[in-house]
Amino acid sequence: MNNQMITQTNYNMQMEMTLEGILEENISQKPRKPLVFQPYTNRQSMMIPDIESFIPEHHVARLVDEMVESIPDNLLFSHYVGGGRAPYHPKLLLKIILYAYTQKIYSSRSMKRMVEENLPAMWLAGMQTPDHRTINDFRGVRMPAIMEELFEQFLLQLVEQEFVDLEYMFIDGTKIEANANKYSFVWGKAVANHDQKLRDKIKSLIRDVRAVTTEELREDNLEEQLTKTVDQLTEEVQSLESRYEQASDKEERKQLKKEKSKRQKHIKTIETDYLPRLARYEAQREILGERNSYSKTDHDATFMRMKDDHMKNGQLKAGYNVQIVTQNQFIIGYKLFQRPGDTRCFQPFMNQLIEALPKVPTQVIADAGYASEENYLFAMGEEQEPLFELLAPYNTYVKEQTKSYKQDISKVQNWPYREEEDVFICPNNRKVLFKRYSQRKNTGGYKQDYKIYECEDCTDCPLKALCTKANGNRQVHWNPVYEEMKAKARAALDDEQKAALYAKRKVDVETVFGDIKGNRSFTRFLLRGLAKTQTEFGLVAIAHNLLKVAGIRLATFSQKEKVRFGKRPVLQIELFI
Repeated sequence: MNNQMITQTNYNMQMEMTLEGILEENISQKPRKPLVFQPYTNRQSMMIPDIESFIPEHHVARLVDEMVESIPDNLLFSHYVGGGRAPYHPKLLLKIILYAYTQKIYSSRSMKRMVEENLPAMWLAGMQTPDHRTINDFRGVRMPAIMEELFEQFLLQLVEQEFVDLEYMFIDGTKIEANANKYSFVWGKAVANHDQKLRDKIKSLIRDVRAVTTEELREDNLEEQLTKTVDQLTEEVQSLESRYEQASDKEERKQLKKEKSKRQKHIKTIETDYLPRLARYEAQREILGERNSYSKTDHDATFMRMKDDHMKNGQLKAGYNVQIVTQNQFIIGYKLFQRPGDTRCFQPFMNQLIEALPKVPTQVIADAGYASEENYLFAMGEEQEPLFELLAPYNTYVKEQTKSYKQDISKVQNWPYREEEDVFICPNNRKVLFKRYSQRKNTGGYKQDYKIYECEDCTDCPLKALCTKANGNRQVHWNPVYEEMKAKARAALDDEQKAALYAKRKVDVETVFGDIKGNRSFTRFLLRGLAKTQTEFGLVAIAHNLLKVAGIRLATFSQKEKVRFGKRPVLQIELFI
């Protein structure tokens, strides 16, 4: 057995030696080619004669340079006083910031690093390297004063280059989170409740200490009454001290000391608790204004419901309501609001746009969130001379198109109306008569006029259960002004041309929000305060427009190249195995 194993081992060794010999012989017969690489060394001195030559022809950095250089110098220079150390040129800083925003870089420290490492940024900065504080101060301190005019300059260039014509525009809003703590908040209702409880305590204390009338204890007079109370208590403490020093009886001295301690405690409570809390609540009410909440780390931010509520528990976050108008997916106007609803943002936003835009648009297309009575009337203008046509469906427009709604006998819109008698005819052919006028005020303070109608008799009506849940006769609250506005909006949306224009709204304005939040990753502000966040979103809007122009130019150039050279031949290689 051992002899067989030794024989097999020798045989294997001989076979390996034979194979090695064959391989060496084959290799020796084929001479090896020398290895040749491209010359490379990063230790030698290099000189770049012109950085611009390394920037592609249709790079967005060239567009940033072109747009900024077209801005009049006096627009940027007017906010410098001169003297002292020479600052960096405002166009240099503006180019750095705008280019950074096109590259999804929003931090000033990252911008400083970009200027040191990124070739297009180095070219825009002229090889200068401003500090991150310089960049941040320019963005947060100087730019809020010039941002509105700066955006108008860019918009005029878009109009001149025929990217937009401002004939129509799409409006929509989104909420962007503020740079604020999620858990440090102040609620308006809580402030009102705490303030009322404190005032009740103050009134009770003043009544115990001083004999005052109800007239003197007015809500706007409590601070003055507290001051008088402190003065009186101080005099009583001094009187008790002198009596205490003169008293010889032990029990009397004990009682005087107790009275003195009680009054000193009242003085301390007023000075260290009541007065500071009154001042704090007053300051909080001034910050709140018409809002119901604000963040302690950014007083201008309001708590709103965000769509990115991953926990699905209705979490509120401090943020701003960003309103924009677009055309051809270009942002032609923007404004930040502290209120979450879109309805009340429409009129102040449009007033700003009308003043800023070169011309008033013919049509403004919006969703149902803007379709309120006051907004329809605002679009009509004064003396029935429309400012523009508001193409927006009211809340129930889509529902009214359904078969179930048209067959619902409880809807007064499905009832016949006799104008000469001013009555509705209910499904049971009974008259619903006019009774009186009524006026209501909505949450925004707008007053609406209603006409109240009531059925002549709903007794023993077989359709009452399907018509109303009221115990008495069916009442109808009819707003004639709003119903007229709804009829005009319905007629406009039924028009094929206008319906096609309205259908473009989602593609136009909502795509812009998707690009900003999704592609550009701008979902949270870095700066704090309404003025600074307004500036920050202005930079985002300009960067979006620059990227849009750069994309159109590149696509146009590519198309021209295809037309010029025709179809390029495709090389097909077949592999045979």
